[in-house]
Amino acid sequence: MESIFHERQEGSLCAQHCLNNLLQGEYFSPVELSSIAQQLDEEERMRMAEGGVSSEEYRTFLQQPSVNMDDSGFFSIQVISNALKVWGLELILFNSPEYQRLGIDPINEKSFICNYKEHWFTVRKLGKQWFNLNSLLMGPELISDTYLALFLAQLQQEGYSIFVVKGDLPDCEADQLLQMIRVQQMQRPKLIGEEAAQSRDQRLPRSDVDQGIEVNHPFDGTGMLDEDEENFQRALALSRQEIDMEDEEADLRRAIQLSMQDSNNSYSGKIRPQTYRIRQLSAQALQKLAQEVI
Repeated sequence: MESIFHERQEGSLCAQHCLNNLLQGEYFSPVELSSIAQQLDEEERMRMAEGGVSSEEYRTFLQQPSVNMDDSGFFSIQVISNALKVWGLELILFNSPEYQRLGIDPINEKSFICNYKEHWFTVRKLGKQWFNLNSLLMGPELISDTYLALFLAQLQQEGYSIFVVKGDLPDCEADQLLQMIRVQQMQRPKLIGEEAAQSRDQRLPRSDVDQGIEVNHPFDGTGMLDEDEENFQRALALSRQEIDMEDEEADLRRAIQLSMQDSNNSYSGKIRPQTYRIRQLSAQALQKLAQEVI
């Protein structure tokens, strides 16, 4: 895994991290992406000016903030698309009728860019294996071939936009190395901040219900889920995470506790739930997995 380039989240620069993780190197900086965004803004201004610089529409346009970037570090899909054109790469909407008619199996693609609200991340094939290169993770996450389609379908169901990256990606060390060997991942990478949340949770007094759960379902950290079952649970977790919900850390900790309870298996979800309803869904998902195993 050391050969895989993986930028972790800094501020709201997920578009930069998404592009660099896709290309496997420090190819783009915030300054370069801002330049692309400003160029797009100028092109849009010129188009609006064609209707007359004294028109109400033009004056309103000038008063509006840029849709291609903001001060937080967010960049639009247009900026990402134009940045990739520099490398001869093109983005195609995964669930568009045109692409779906092609009937291409996802495992035969090379990479995907996923978006939910204002967060971007890359799923890429390196060598003969797929990896989730989400910058919110502490490191790359291995995705099995059999699970990839389910992972993408689950993201779509939860409202993600998914784009297929078409074209030849630049050569990278990780791709060359993983063409010769296959890696195994015994434990999924944690979300950034997840370990700290778990540490704080250990210092908090536990309720009688929590203690009862622990007695009936002790967690010793030694069990491992079957790969596809574990991936399925992680998809449920990933699809529900919210980036800016620090005021709901208590819900996060409880969801992590619920997702890690099983007598023979080690569950480690990365759910960042917003309500008690999501915690119920997590428990139901785990119960369903247990029934399928039996």
